[in-house]
Amino acid sequence: MVLAATAACNNDEQTASDSPSTSAQVSPTAGSDPTTGGKDGKSGKGGSSDTDPPESSPTVDADLAVEPPGPMKGRVETADVLIFNQKPLSESLIKRIRGLDNVAAMETFGLANVVIENRALNVASVDPASFRRFTPTETAQFQPAWDRVAGGELSITPKLGRRFQDDNGEIALGSAEDAPQIHIGAYAPQTIRIDAVVNEKWGEKLDMELGNAVLLSTGRAAPESIRKPLQRIVGDKASIQNLDTASRLGLDPNAAYTAIPTSGTAADVVGTFNYTVIGGGRIAPDPAWVASHISTEVMPIIGAMTCNRAIFPQLRAALDEVVARGLSSALHPDEYAGCYYPRFIAGTSTLSNHSFGLAMDFNVPGNQRGTAGEMNRDVVSIFKKWGFDWGGDWNYTDPMHFEMSSVVNPA
Repeated sequence: MVLAATAACNNDEQTASDSPSTSAQVSPTAGSDPTTGGKDGKSGKGGSSDTDPPESSPTVDADLAVEPPGPMKGRVETADVLIFNQKPLSESLIKRIRGLDNVAAMETFGLANVVIENRALNVASVDPASFRRFTPTETAQFQPAWDRVAGGELSITPKLGRRFQDDNGEIALGSAEDAPQIHIGAYAPQTIRIDAVVNEKWGEKLDMELGNAVLLSTGRAAPESIRKPLQRIVGDKASIQNLDTASRLGLDPNAAYTAIPTSGTAADVVGTFNYTVIGGGRIAPDPAWVASHISTEVMPIIGAMTCNRAIFPQLRAALDEVVARGLSSALHPDEYAGCYYPRFIAGTSTLSNHSFGLAMDFNVPGNQRGTAGEMNRDVVSIFKKWGFDWGGDWNYTDPMHFEMSSVVNPA
């Protein structure tokens, strides 16, 4: 996977991390993409980094820039359902959709096909500040990409960007000789069914129908649960597509699945794990398993944590040692993102260790995937001593993440 911001141009207010002389890039080695399998993003060694994005600096038209989005607000949402219509959806239809049961979040934007070298690309015209929440987590949290989109550049999937860019790092949005050229601002994975993203001023320049598409998150409900009421609202002319993992991978949401860990700590403390598939890459474990394995305890520093019962003795020992060594301020309770969260690893049918209550995420804002992170290394050392692996050691780093790797019984 590549998350990369290309060199910008004629921008006098770039930050130090977004300098025109360098590429702001998160570039794991090939094969370490967390969406292609492995243990919550880990992979074997080997492979070279993906090709760097172009570093050319053509002029970006200031008239095509919009207000910078600033830091992401709110949580990342699952993109479970895409509604597409030839014409913009009316405010009354949007209101009715928003009012449906199981619609947890929604985003309205423009969507159109742009033909490039006989290939039709789905280009979205978006508000960078709000649309980002419906993209893959690593993209949503990659600030340079959204700054560049707001500034009038293009964010595109790496494969397509390399295929169609010219020597100046630009793409012609259309097949005509006078088709407008746009500079690639970032390589980043996009929402399912979307190849590239521009801001709304670019959408107007391209004569796109703004407001003709909607992304919906159904929270913990199955996307299929809202399909019929959606169809009644939008009628037969609009397209309704389920984007969730179950639909895309052909998993039956009505079927029961069984996972049996065969080695390591998971085999010792999880046992047979039965579950069904629900919306947005989430699963519903057997209630009997949850009752016997998952509980909530108040831990030092963090407070209430819901995890696998087996993890608590050594987790408490680790946090007690953090306190005893005067490092309590290194862990931020308000930036803790949870332990037990039954789901697949993004974009796959591989279960995350969060599903078993064996993993937890600390200090989220300063420890994003693909970065070295800001996690205190003495705290990391303490957690390793008490039987936890740290995501900061992975090829594609996840420095917020700790997971139980061995059973350690406090003396």
